[in-house]
Amino acid sequence: MPYVVTQACVDIKDRSCVIECPVDCIYEGDRMMYIHPDECIECGACEAVCPTSAIYYDVELPAEDENFRTVNADFFAELGSPRGAKKVGKAPDVPFVAALPPGGA
Repeated sequence: MPYVVTQACVDIKDRSCVIECPVDCIYEGDRMMYIHPDECIECGACEAVCPTSAIYYDVELPAEDENFRTVNADFFAELGSPRGAKKVGKAPDVPFVAALPPGGA
């Protein structure tokens, strides 16, 4: 998985990453964004513009956010690979994210 969105995105969803992404691989959940691991071209544009520093390259994930590697993968387990977030629109979050208290804390 190239880039991973972490808990800092929950209930923020600034969407700067979506605007900057050249391949439309950042999908919107109810409470956070998710990067499709098979569609991402690893350009890093999303990471550079995220105002909350919620996006990390897979191998650089802070220890406290390691579980978000699985959270991001689980989001796409059912969704599959539609080859473009604009085709999908907003999708339900994975249960872990949906159950987080307001503000993601």
